[in-house]
Order: sequence, then structure tokens, then C-alpha cells
Amino acid sequence: MNRHDMKDDDLQRLLQEQPPKPEADTKARHIAAAMAAFVAQQNTQSASEKPAEDLSTHSQTASEEKKSTIVQGFLQRLRLTRDTNHHGDKSMNNTMNNNGFDNRSFWQKPALISGIAASSLAVLAGLTFMQHLMINSDEQELAARIAEQSLNKSVPLNVQEPLADAEVEEIVVTGIRASLQQEAEVKRTANASVDAVSEEDFGQMPEASVSTSLQRIEKIAISPKTTAEVRPMVLAAPAPMAEEIMVSQPPQEFRDRFENFNENTVIAASENPVSTFSIDVDTASYSFLRRMLNNGQLPEKDAVRSEELINYFDYAYPVPKDRKTPFATYTSVMDSPWKAGNKLIHIGIQGYQLAASDIPQSNLVFLLDVSGSMDEPSKLPLVKQSMSLLLETLKPDDTISIVVYAGAAGTVLEPTKVKEKNKILAALNNLQAGGSTAGAEGIALAYQLAEANFNAQGVNRIILATDGDFNVGQTGDEALQDFVERKREKGIYLSVLGFGQGNYQDEMMQTLAQNGNGTAAYIDTLSEAQKVLVTEATSNLFPIAKDVKIQVEFNPNTVKEYRLIGYETRALNREDFSNDKVDAGEIGAGQRVTAIYEITPVGAQSGLLEESRYQQQNKPDTGKNSEYAFLRLRYKLPSETQSTLIETPIEKNVLLEALAGYQQEVNFSIAVAGFAQLLKGSNYAGDFTYDKVIELAQANKGKDEFGYRTEFVQLVRKAKIAKEM
Repeated sequence: MNRHDMKDDDLQRLLQEQPPKPEADTKARHIAAAMAAFVAQQNTQSASEKPAEDLSTHSQTASEEKKSTIVQGFLQRLRLTRDTNHHGDKSMNNTMNNNGFDNRSFWQKPALISGIAASSLAVLAGLTFMQHLMINSDEQELAARIAEQSLNKSVPLNVQEPLADAEVEEIVVTGIRASLQQEAEVKRTANASVDAVSEEDFGQMPEASVSTSLQRIEKIAISPKTTAEVRPMVLAAPAPMAEEIMVSQPPQEFRDRFENFNENTVIAASENPVSTFSIDVDTASYSFLRRMLNNGQLPEKDAVRSEELINYFDYAYPVPKDRKTPFATYTSVMDSPWKAGNKLIHIGIQGYQLAASDIPQSNLVFLLDVSGSMDEPSKLPLVKQSMSLLLETLKPDDTISIVVYAGAAGTVLEPTKVKEKNKILAALNNLQAGGSTAGAEGIALAYQLAEANFNAQGVNRIILATDGDFNVGQTGDEALQDFVERKREKGIYLSVLGFGQGNYQDEMMQTLAQNGNGTAAYIDTLSEAQKVLVTEATSNLFPIAKDVKIQVEFNPNTVKEYRLIGYETRALNREDFSNDKVDAGEIGAGQRVTAIYEITPVGAQSGLLEESRYQQQNKPDTGKNSEYAFLRLRYKLPSETQSTLIETPIEKNVLLEALAGYQQEVNFSIAVAGFAQLLKGSNYAGDFTYDKVIELAQANKGKDEFGYRTEFVQLVRKAKIAKEM
């Protein structure tokens, strides 16, 4: 049946039917066409604007006809159905059909319905267009910021499966739309007189417009090459994080905290001839700055503790043969490589190495931080791997307990023999991160377990693995220090392993380790965990001496000035050296300690201090003018409370060339000391450079069985590059 044969009943039924719902892509296409019509009209008007007096009547008529045509085309585009024949064909040009039916009345009602719908969409399109005009300038500014931030922001590529293109588009659209909402809110607040666009209106903003904005961002601010680098960042991020990638954010504020200290200064030997300090065998500073340099960044100055860089390496000093005298001390003197005229006094102390049969049993408590801040690949997962490695070095009858803390502390594993390895590993593998950090509560619970399983003939130690962020409970450094000191007196020691970056509380960890008669190490890689907990396990777990102090008295007749490199945070008063009540560091089995002084000999022109007008410069020869200084070493055996003294003169011309390879070890340690001074921006580094560090280290690497010295040379190169950037 064609339209000319249509009955009245059919006509009435058609008039009562609802128009078909538009398809989504048709609606979007029509809206886009309508927007294009408006833009074309605006451009035409802008191009043809002239003074009113210059317009002819013919031009006015043509303009009106053109506007009418554009409006008609706009309304035609907004029809809600794809059926172009729904409203008739060419036969409808006739006013009356063969049946006498008026075609105009037939189409009058459908046209009215379509007109109303089209008008509604026209209003919506107009509002959208106006809102686009209102935010256009802000959006361009935002686009530039988004592009810049996307290029500069580092996002870890840790997504296992790539997102589909549609998902990427949704992430981008969501991020930009949220940013536009924020821009509009700022504008509404700042200028109440401007009609702002509501959040609902933004929610109705066509996604095609937002996609166009993204394309404009890429064309304006990102070259074709860098665009390919930006999109993987969006692919790698979970959907909730897209806004952080696409919207400009301030740089991440790291809360790494290090103790602030000033570098040791030059001291006149005639005024203050005695230097006293506690030994330090920690290595955390070296590992942390290695992580920074591997990331292309120079560490902050307070993160560089020179003694921890120097003592990171295993120097082949000759070992003592008698356990009753657990140390062998070696001294040597050489010219300073960074200041002509000055000399370096190198002090090497080597601890006694326990035989496997002499290693005592262990009662260890793993105190593991599982708070929300540990939920990163370089934190809790690495903690689990590190503790698993440590198990390989222990005896079957050693005891392991596991305590965790987050919002609260709890016991995960009661004291268990190492021979039940599967049970211990299962407890470790089940750990998950989440919550705040009740560190003080966890420490208290760990000490309770250590005391309950105390082994009077063995080693009782808590191993704390954390990023150091104690933000719940009694978190003050002094309160925790007092608590740890009291437990130390009962024979329970505390060692600290640091993990992660951005939340690393080094100062807190140093406080705990120093007062717990333990060591502080920083684990940045599984290789470092292997070094600390496997290769050097006996050194870090089994002490051979405690409260080890060093005192050097300089001879004013031969030494004009001196300066200790490092150990700023380990300085002691002169009277503390002989006071057995004053705590100092401990040394583990086979461990070594290195200290380096820079001196200006009497008569050298390289000194920094002016001569004293009234003090006698040349004292009578006492028969000891062949000595630069006198070394004293004081220590206690682990089970004793009274210290023992070792004394050694430091001769002016001491070169231990008879000890094969010793001078090579000395030279490498001096290269490390020079590197530490350069990283700190030392005022005393003279004309030393990174290239000179590399040259000295390369010439004295030795066997380098584990590659640590080769890695050091690479770090120096990275520091040089970072310094020049």
C-alpha cells in the first residue's frame, strides 16, 4: 500500500505512534553536524562583518536568505530518524492527492513533533556550544599543562595486561572532563557575575568534544614522537589514577628524613689534640644514594655519611689470629690526592672471624612493617624475599618469630625452629600491606617474644624491616631510644633494615640501631639483601665486641691541623672514651672498620688556620717527633661490662708495603672518601674531581669478586652526569 492508498484509520494510527528512538551514533553524528553548522555560521558572519552604512539592500537580502538556509539545514540535520522518506517524497509537492486528502494536514502533526524534538536538541547543542566557548581559553591552557605534566611525570609501567583503545579513551575523557569541571568551579568562585556551567552540564558534555580536545593537546603540545611516549603512561595506569596522569599536579613531596649535621671542620692540634668517636659499621647511606643515582638524581647532602660509604666495602685487611684479642689495627700515611701538602692517616681495624663451629645459636624476631606505606614492590615484597634469604644462613635449631604491625601489632608466627622452614615461609608469604603504622606497639610486642624465648648462651636479636614511618602511638625518637636502651642492657639487640623511598625515615632508624647495639642497612635490591643477610650474615648477626671507641691524640710538634672524614653523628666527648657507661658501636664477626684523617704537617703551607700570636709554636723535642699521632682503641667483649684498651703509635713514615695488597685496599678506600666529599659538596675536597675518583678506584679495584667496586665506578660516572645536568 502506498501513501496515496492510505485509509483514514491507518492515518490516525500512524499519527498516534511515537517516533522511533534515534540510534546513538546517528544522534552523535547529527549533533556534530549541528555544531559544525553553528561554527560555519559564526565564521561566515565574522568574515563578512562590515559597517552598516556600507551594506547594500541586495547584500542584506542575500545574507538573510543564507541564514534561513543554514537554519533549515540545521533543523533538517536534527531529525530523529534515519528514514529519509518517512515524511514523504516528491509527490508531496502536490497540495491534494488523488483521494482528495490534504498532504499539508497529513504532515503537519508529525512535523510538529519532529520540530519540537529538533528544537530541544538545538537548544542543547547551543548550550553545549556556548559552554565550549566559555571554557575554550581555559581548556587550551589546561591542554598545555596536561601535555607538559604527561611528559615529565614518571609512571611505573606495572600493568600486566594492556588496556584496549576504548578503555584508554575512557580514561583520557574522564581525566579531561574532571579537569574542566575543576576549572569551571574555580571560575564560578572567583567571578560570581559570570554564568558558570554546572557539574550536570559537564556530565552531559559530548565525549566527541572531549576526544577532540585530546587530539588538539597532542597536536599543540606533543610531537608525533613524544605522543607515543605519553600514551604508554596512560596504558600503564589503573583507571582511577588516570586523572593524576592527565591533569597537572604539583611534584610529589618526598618525606625522606635524614639527621641534619655539619661536616667535620679543621682543628688546630695545638689547641685540641684529641679526637674521639664511636665506630660505625652501618652501610645504609651507601645503598640509599646508590638508588638515587640509579634514578638519575643526586642525593641530598644529609643522606651522605662518608663513613658508611667507606665501610660499605670489604677490605682485605689481615685478620687477627687470637679470639681473645678480637681486633688487629693497621695504620698508614700517604699524600692527600685532593690537596697538595696535606697527608692522610688511614686506620684499618679488622675483626676476628668466627669459625662455623663457634657461631652461637640465634633467637631472632622478625619485626615486619605491613602498613599501607609498605604496599610497593620495593618494600613488603622485597622484605619477604630478604627474610627468606636469611633463613638459608641459619642453623636448624635457631628460632624464628614473626611480629607484624600496621594499625595494630600482632604475632604472625610464634617461636619456631628454622628446620620448620615451610611453616616460616608460609607465614611470610601470607603477609599483606594495609593500614597506618603503629611501630612503637610492634617493637614492644617483638621484645616480649624475644624475652619469652631468651637464649642466655646464644644471640637474641630483633630484626626490624620498615620504611621507618611510625605514625601511630608513641613515635618520638627519644621515647623509643630509651625503650631500646633498656632492652639492650638485658641482652636483646636490635638491627634495622630500611626499604623504599619517598617515606624513608632514616633518622629514626639510625636512632634505633645505634641504641640497640645493632646495624642499620638499606635494602634497595635483592642483590643488596644477599650481601647483607647472606654474604655478611655472621658480621651483622653475631657480635665479637661492643662499645668500640676510637681516640686519636695528635702530636702538635708534627701535626699543625687535622680533620676526621665522616663520623659526624658518632662524635664522643673526650671523657666518654674511658667511661664504660657510655654506649658505642659494636663489631660483628669478621667485620672491619676504616677511619681516615686528613692532616697538615707542621711546616707545610697547605694549612687553613692562622698561626697563634701568643702560643708557643715549637715545643722541645720529647723524643716522639717521629710520630704523627697515637691511636687508642677501647672495647668490651659481648659478655663483659669492663672495657679493654689497645694502643698503637702512628709513625710519620709508616707504609705497610710488606703486607701484600694492603696498600691497594687503602687506596680504594681513599677513592670512596673523595667521592663522599664531592657528593656532600665539601669545602675541603680541593681540586679532586669525579674523573680522579674513577681513575684512583679503577687502579685499585683488585679481584672484586662480587662486582661491588665495579658498580662503585659506575655510580661515580652517574653522579658526574647528574651533576652536569
